[in-house]
Amino acid sequence: MNGPPLPRPKHGTVNETLAASATSGAGLTFVDLAERETFHSYADVHARARRTAGALRARGVAAGDRVALVFPTSPAFVDCFFGVLLAGAVPVPLYPPVRLGRLAEYLAATSRMIAAAGARLVLADAAARRLLGKAIEASRPALGCLTPEELGEGGELEAAVGPDELGLIQFSSGSTAEPRPVALSHASLLAQLAALRALLPAEGAVPQKGVSWLPLYHDMGLIGCLLQAVYYPGPLVLIPPELFLAKPALWLRAIARHRATISVAPSFAYALCSRKVRDEELSGADLSSWRHALCGAEPVSPESLDDFARRFEPFGFDPRSLRPVYGLAEAALAVTFTPAGRRVRSLRVDPARLAATGDVVDGTRAIASVGTPVPGTDVEVRDPDGRVLEERRVGRIFVRGPSVMAGYFDQPAATASVLSGGWLDTGDLGFVADGELYVCGREKDVIVIRGANHAPREFEEGLADVESVRAGCAVALGFVPDGEDGEQLLVLAERARASGPDDDDERTIDAIRRAILARTGIRPHTVRLLAPGTIPRTSSGKLRRGEALRRFLAGELDPPAKVSRLRILLEVLRSAVAFGRFRGVAKGLRVMESKDERLAR
Repeated sequence: MNGPPLPRPKHGTVNETLAASATSGAGLTFVDLAERETFHSYADVHARARRTAGALRARGVAAGDRVALVFPTSPAFVDCFFGVLLAGAVPVPLYPPVRLGRLAEYLAATSRMIAAAGARLVLADAAARRLLGKAIEASRPALGCLTPEELGEGGELEAAVGPDELGLIQFSSGSTAEPRPVALSHASLLAQLAALRALLPAEGAVPQKGVSWLPLYHDMGLIGCLLQAVYYPGPLVLIPPELFLAKPALWLRAIARHRATISVAPSFAYALCSRKVRDEELSGADLSSWRHALCGAEPVSPESLDDFARRFEPFGFDPRSLRPVYGLAEAALAVTFTPAGRRVRSLRVDPARLAATGDVVDGTRAIASVGTPVPGTDVEVRDPDGRVLEERRVGRIFVRGPSVMAGYFDQPAATASVLSGGWLDTGDLGFVADGELYVCGREKDVIVIRGANHAPREFEEGLADVESVRAGCAVALGFVPDGEDGEQLLVLAERARASGPDDDDERTIDAIRRAILARTGIRPHTVRLLAPGTIPRTSSGKLRRGEALRRFLAGELDPPAKVSRLRILLEVLRSAVAFGRFRGVAKGLRVMESKDERLAR
């Protein structure tokens, strides 16, 4: 499948894009939990970025140096991201510490990413900097870790860079392996932005108006929302992701309040809104302006999108606005888009035949179309020998285009394993039907039971109606139990509540077994209930099945029976201490942590 021709990008570099946006009058609006709003014009962003660039150069950051950024969604992230670019250096956005109960794990992962990118400096806000000590000590960036306030001053700077120079290192999601540093040139980023603008054109003289809660360290939030808004240029409303998760109605109310035309989210966010947002929270809200409700970043659930459309049609939402998309960090962002103005298209296939033989035949599992290639991009579905497959045959998805990465930064062997002749091996499995792409899994996630292949989602999707399981927080895995000769089905599921009576656990386990058996004809060998937040995820929220299996086999996943009220309180206090609130409780926290460890034993 070949995408249409790529329009010529308006600018050669991200730096030129920011400078051009400064004359537009548009800008960014930051929203807090109380829905107070703060506006920053692109002219202001450009001016602050120039000052940040001057301060970086005065601190010893040279052209081409990598600078890691550890910030929540905030004006500070934007200033530092563009400031690094204007200094001629390369930003490396990393996710900030959020789940303080796993701080050691977070610090180890962050130190590995800092080292992999060869970052010379780490910039962080004060809250994150207080937590990063061990990660900085392990990775040893030459210039250490500073807050924006500690940078000092160095005048203003806007270094000249070329289109072929490195413009961004973004880490792959790490859903099946360690996150890898994806190296993207300015030219690759601008090709992606030009393709997106062609797919989401301005309506007359009016640019698209965006609202996003997606994290700015992730490609969808950074490239698809922030950089795309600057490229237009057009207005963008930014909501910190933690606020959306705490209060999903914030997202929908912001879309209605700003008459936004575009917003993007993974399937789980649409499902969360359907289940959690109450009618009274949207009193007077009108969602009719929302014409591009994009859905990507994780497997698209047609059922979740259908539920969302039905739930919010009374508030003016048009089901034809829903547009499933497909992409990955190694291709900068988007690979395929569904056409605008039609309902979600899906096929119901036989999951057993799909996994066992690669044949697409009628069945019960719904898979959504993710459309056709974006401008300038080619897509092929190949068999294991590299031959392009005919329609309705499952194979590996390969991508070629100007947005594809130059490679993994300083990792030639890893680059060679996925890039050949300009084609990127995505590692994803899919098929083409009626000229459109359908993504059905990842090769490494296949479960083999009694000689038959199964995709994990066959089992996981069957738990959507089990209310005592957290939505989107279950993984199906293959493992060989002691005393067994072959692989069996293991299900790890997070409870909807932190703790509960033992009989609730038994009812939930029984409901999981019955739901999977009814859907697939396979009874799980082992079902383990876990506390909320236990299953490992990538920085962008994708489930890490392989890591979950490793931890289960190592005995590192605790069931919810060990999660006491004390531990819940500990999580709250850890967050309070980490973010500078209630500083006097630090000593008491250490005492409580010691007590909690004894209780767990």
